Amino acid sequence: MAYTISDFRRDIRQPYAWPGGYPMFFLTSDGEALSFAAAKSQRRNVLEAIAGGYSDGWRVVGVDVNWEDADLTCAHTGEAIESAYA
Repeated sequence: MAYTISDFRRDIRQPYAWPGGYPMFFLTSDGEALSFAAAKSQRRNVLEAIAGGYSDGWRVVGVDVNWEDADLTCAHTGEAIESAYA
């Protein structure tokens, strides 16, 4: 099942998993991590990429929890993405 614009609009509202409050991040089609702040600031690029099925680095294909990766950074900003346990 493909990740849709509706999925992105739902997920962008909740940067923490529920239940548990674990920090989440977006996964892009090229395997990179994208922070919620970057996804919000680049919302237009993300929505266009999802709608067009582009593999330009902006197409979000899902969300995940950063459980233990203390070195995970956003591909757009280079800023650290919070982890749950690291």
